Amino acid sequence: MYRFVKNIGKDNWRSLGSILLCVAGSEAMFADLGHFSKKSIKITFVSFIYPLLLLSYAGQAAFISKHLNASYDFNHLSRSMPGSIRHIFVVLSLLASAVGSQATITATFSIINQCLALGCFPRVKVIHTSDKKHGQVYIPDVNWLLMILSLSVTIGLHKVERIGNAAGLAIVSGMLVTTCLMSLVIALYWERSFFVSACFLIFFGFIEVSYLSVCILNFHKGAWSLVVLSAFSLTVMLAWHYGTMKKYEFDLENKVTTEWLTDLSPGLGVSRVAGIGFIYTDIVTGIPAFFSHFITNLPAFHQVLIFVSFKSIPVPFVSPNRRYLMGRVGHRDYRIYRCIVRYGYCDRVKDTDDFEEQIIGSIGEFISLEENDCESLTSPDGRLIVVGNSSPEGNALIPLHDTYYNGDHHMSLLNNETQTSPLADLFERGSASSQRKKVRFTLPASSPKMRVSVREELQELIDARESGTAYFLGQSHLAVRDGSNFLKRFLIMIYVFLDKNCREPPMALNIPHAALVEVGMVYTI
Repeated sequence: MYRFVKNIGKDNWRSLGSILLCVAGSEAMFADLGHFSKKSIKITFVSFIYPLLLLSYAGQAAFISKHLNASYDFNHLSRSMPGSIRHIFVVLSLLASAVGSQATITATFSIINQCLALGCFPRVKVIHTSDKKHGQVYIPDVNWLLMILSLSVTIGLHKVERIGNAAGLAIVSGMLVTTCLMSLVIALYWERSFFVSACFLIFFGFIEVSYLSVCILNFHKGAWSLVVLSAFSLTVMLAWHYGTMKKYEFDLENKVTTEWLTDLSPGLGVSRVAGIGFIYTDIVTGIPAFFSHFITNLPAFHQVLIFVSFKSIPVPFVSPNRRYLMGRVGHRDYRIYRCIVRYGYCDRVKDTDDFEEQIIGSIGEFISLEENDCESLTSPDGRLIVVGNSSPEGNALIPLHDTYYNGDHHMSLLNNETQTSPLADLFERGSASSQRKKVRFTLPASSPKMRVSVREELQELIDARESGTAYFLGQSHLAVRDGSNFLKRFLIMIYVFLDKNCREPPMALNIPHAALVEVGMVYTI
């Protein structure tokens, strides 16, 4: 090392870029911390990886020290191998490339998963492969994207030296960013002195800036590809985050209060129609803007309204008795409810066919529990209650599973069949033609503990279900305000393109098309 630095020159300084590749393999395995335990990584590194790294890099250093005056060759390891075992080295290199690629792929999955949680990446399908470790994920869309990018880089650069220069710039850039963030952690989170944080930043930052200057010298030799890829990724993430935040801010600013729907709607001539309306929204307070837009243009809504929100929590599974949070919107006479569906990262709650029955059954349980909960009765918008356990007194709705419908007709095996409305028949005719079980509900037997008002509300819920169900989904269309600058227009344009071409937002699936109402609304940003 001393001889190398003593005779340093432009060509020797440029060759420092290849040294960065030495730390790439050992650094990549620490990106698997979300997939393996710390103990397993420590044992593997100390007993196996570290000795092999010492042998490999010490052998290369010995070879280079004896051939300082030789012409520069990017791959010193290949030249240092004896000719008799060079073929074995090629096979081992291919296996090492596969291992390194797998580490890069799993690290990319973890990073994309974190970006999704922060709202910085378009919606993709995330498959959790373990119910014990949250970090073990598989993202099919990103896997295909990595394959396309790998082939594009290999075909476009088609030289190991150029690909190595791009990889070196990626490594040292990541190190420099980590050092800067770590200095902030030392000063702000660990609450150490500014002097200690500055010493850490100067010591490690000086070394990394030196290597960064080498990578800049090799910018035209392949490193530019990383800058292009980084700029593209940054633009996508920035546009998605900007559009998502603006859309959410618009929803918060334009949502209406509960009083607008309950108190002012009679003066606006709003009428109530028979049936149940499910309104899917991301906000958990107030009335979403798209529904108020719908009411303003079509002054009518169902006799029972249910605002449904899906919220993911960082646990593998949510037990059915802890999944639903129920509450009221406004006074109990308005028959407007709010339901928050909580699900874990391994749950498939959105794919169930009986989702509607579960919600209605949970509302019936909420109504029966609410009569003994004075706090929820006196709160303005109703306190949310966790439901899922059947009422011990048997005051909740009783499901009946012996009703089927198929295509354009349905038959009931109940002795006391309830007459359905034409609206319900229309919804059933528009559903799937295959035979499908439909759960109906009935009231429990007369109980002296059940209040008359509770029994009337449960009966009204059953009647509304028999009259038909409609699902309201909001479809937002972002538009840029006149006079906006080019950057804002550019980001919104990219967001609109990504929003139309990425996966749909998480929503309850298997919704009958005849019962689906999509409300479009233009968001002027």
